[in-house]
Amino acid sequence: MSVKQSAEIRRWKCVCAYDGTGFTGWQSQAGAAGVQDVIEARLQDVFKAPVRIHGSGRTDSGVHARGQVFHFDAKWEHGADRLIRALRTGLPETIQIRSVRVVAADFHARFQATKKRYVYHVHLGDADPFTRPFCLQVLRPLDLAAMEAAAAVLRGRHDFRAFTALNGTEREDAVRNVSRLEIVRRGRRLRITAEAEGFLYKMVRSLVGALLAVGEGRLTPERVREILLSRERTALVKTAPPQGLFLEKVFYR
Repeated sequence: MSVKQSAEIRRWKCVCAYDGTGFTGWQSQAGAAGVQDVIEARLQDVFKAPVRIHGSGRTDSGVHARGQVFHFDAKWEHGADRLIRALRTGLPETIQIRSVRVVAADFHARFQATKKRYVYHVHLGDADPFTRPFCLQVLRPLDLAAMEAAAAVLRGRHDFRAFTALNGTEREDAVRNVSRLEIVRRGRRLRITAEAEGFLYKMVRSLVGALLAVGEGRLTPERVREILLSRERTALVKTAPPQGLFLEKVFYR
């Protein structure tokens, strides 16, 4: 049973999942269909007034999420269970509100995030039609031992400007601590998991692209180390396509 609350402004923390195939990414963009736009439109229907949401970070066009976090401020006199039902009603099937709860007024989905986990899905061989939209098919054999050696090179605190699409003034701070970069095979499925306090623009997909190049024999772990230390983007590092990438979880203290 819902617990009725006083109609005061509260900060609400939400976790959502989405299929990013038909969206231009998470962030609201003029003349484009971002996930944020769709959720804000639903919130406006619920609260009969514009509501701005603040996400934990962007995801690129075509990238998916299982655990994107956002917050917003609004008056709601009912409990969280009733709010989540209201939010779910009217959203497309490609977006799911997974949880809603009241948090402290100073909580911020982006600035208080301490770590993010992304998972990239690779299918070894020809995937079925239900798997293809959410993975990268690789038809060549992969050298997993070499990929693991390259992942060891990339783990830790480094300047990752050679593995990002940043340019201009944004290139000034490219140091990140990749605490986890793990490759796990289950039959024909390969999961590449990356965790860090934050990632640069297209960084995870660039790391995956480098690991796959190593697996296919186009790069060596030693060459990956050289590229990392050079701090210069090279055509040898390809950006893996977006459909295999999921924002899995956002961590908070």
